[in-house]
Amino acid sequence: MKIISWNMAHRKQSWFHLLDSDADIALLQEASQPPIEVQQKISVDNEPWETISPGKNSSWRTAVVKLSDQVDVDWIKPFPIDQAGWRQFAVSRLGTLAAAQVSYKDEAPIILISMYGFWEKPHKLTGSNWLYSDSSVHRLISDLSTFIGRQTNHRILASGDLNILHGYGEHGSKYWASRYQSIFDRMEALGLRFVGPQAPNGRQADPWPSELPPNSKNVPTFHSNRQTPETASRQLDFVFASEKIADKVRVVALNDPTNWGPSDHCKIMIEI
Repeated sequence: MKIISWNMAHRKQSWFHLLDSDADIALLQEASQPPIEVQQKISVDNEPWETISPGKNSSWRTAVVKLSDQVDVDWIKPFPIDQAGWRQFAVSRLGTLAAAQVSYKDEAPIILISMYGFWEKPHKLTGSNWLYSDSSVHRLISDLSTFIGRQTNHRILASGDLNILHGYGEHGSKYWASRYQSIFDRMEALGLRFVGPQAPNGRQADPWPSELPPNSKNVPTFHSNRQTPETASRQLDFVFASEKIADKVRVVALNDPTNWGPSDHCKIMIEI
């Protein structure tokens, strides 16, 4: 089974770029409503194309999209956490988490999850201008924990743009490195192993960023508006898989500049 994980940056042309892939499933973030001509070639749930945001909702969301007839998809409906019933999929912020049970040929079903780490700011009383997402990612972890009903042998793959760093903090900050590591530790505790992308499965930053540890295997998956795919330096996209299937998962960052695509994030190819 081939899966594309991708933050589409709510750009219409990203949908056409996605159709050119040979993937069976797409795990999307910041996906706006697909154009009519694209809707005729894909299958997706009926949820609104929006993310619940402070003050004004954003016109994009996460999604699990069926791209081929090789898979059967059973979408799992999300409910606002204050309205979810017993054993339903409760989501802290609608639009940041999407899930589906997917079957491929004769293999046992796998739960696929698309995640987006929503940016947040400290309370006004702090007087701080910080911008961070690890708090919202912890909410994602709490929400997806509903799919873990046993200590071992679950079959889950979760992927997306978390807007955090792996193995270090911005500009060498030990404080932020510790906060980010708590995400990876918590996923590991649930039995969801970090499986990539990591070098050599993707091009590494060149020139090497001064903030990045010299032994890091990170591969850039995002470029700022002051960068290009050639000068991208930070990895913000990560894939986790249950121990039951982790050794069967191959993850590659498609971050070659010639294949980057119209988004500020590159595509992540996942093969199970």
